[in-house]
Amino acid sequence: MLFAHFDDPVTHPSHQEAWQLVERINQGDKLTYEEFRFLIAHLHASQLPHLQALAVQKRKAVYGDQLFIRGLMEISNICHQDCYYCGIRASNRQVARYAYRYEELSAMINRAYDKGYRTIVMQGGENEHFEHRQFCTFLRNITQQYPNLIITLSLGQKSKESYQDYYDAGARRYLLRHESADATHYAKLHPPKQTLASRMECLTNLKAIGFQTGAGFMVGSPYQTSANLAHDLLFLQDFQPHMVGIGPYMHHPDTPFHDASDGRLEHVLACYALARLIVPQALLPSTTATSSLHPQGRLRALQSGCNVIMINLSPEEQRTQYSLYHNKTYKGDESDEYLSLIADDVAKAGMEICMQQGNHSAYIESKIIKE
Repeated sequence: MLFAHFDDPVTHPSHQEAWQLVERINQGDKLTYEEFRFLIAHLHASQLPHLQALAVQKRKAVYGDQLFIRGLMEISNICHQDCYYCGIRASNRQVARYAYRYEELSAMINRAYDKGYRTIVMQGGENEHFEHRQFCTFLRNITQQYPNLIITLSLGQKSKESYQDYYDAGARRYLLRHESADATHYAKLHPPKQTLASRMECLTNLKAIGFQTGAGFMVGSPYQTSANLAHDLLFLQDFQPHMVGIGPYMHHPDTPFHDASDGRLEHVLACYALARLIVPQALLPSTTATSSLHPQGRLRALQSGCNVIMINLSPEEQRTQYSLYHNKTYKGDESDEYLSLIADDVAKAGMEICMQQGNHSAYIESKIIKE
């Protein structure tokens, strides 16, 4: 069971032993797989506020109070993969498929840049709709037009040569959630042709090329146990991604897991906070899934060490077709409107909105200049 003793009465010394492991992580120690497994199994709900406070303290030490805003463009929902949990999986015939034209992408980027965005995330299903050389030419033109704009891609598994071409064309960040670092659990979430080994090879290639590389996982996905989640935390510790994307599992009615229970907010918050302590310099988004799971999901994520929010720049009629899970949040059809919606949560979290590129090296450079 995931977080097996989370709701038990505080009567067992194992809860204190779990907290001692948290304190070791906070001090920079590395844990073994068995220690991570014990921590996940025995962390107690009463310890969550203290864990969140440690995470916020760590985030402040590395990044200050800046909340980095990204402009998200969901460029296509065409996907040839068939992940059992995903609403845009290839086998789902209920989805109206779309892909933007290059002129539409350019217009969206131009508007976003004029509004102050300096990081654009292009996310899409895994497909070959965008011819490779044409897409690289598009990337090169955008990065030459806007040299201070960071392009982040999240387009799934590609060959190392394709990743290198994206990098040579000017893209500098790539998000590829590993979803589960346990091979047995991964196999329960995907068809046989999709393997954890190939996913991990892609992450290794991305980092070797020089991308600021993002990994991440679902919390509360079907069949997930504390042992599975221990593999995820151990992977974060060993791989040290530049970005960590964590969110709750959210069911979708048109998938094989349509009747599975959604993840729990408290479990997600614990994973956010642990990720901040394990990878202090990582960019840690408060994901849309967390906001969709609970009305206060975004605020509580910011209070758990998160420091990134992605603002959806796609037209509203397209957002409804990029339906990865049920009840996905679709607020505000203009980015400025959405920013006004999150301003209250940002203020409550004691943070300040920053539209700049926002990575750790840039933050350190800005501090040196100010000093």
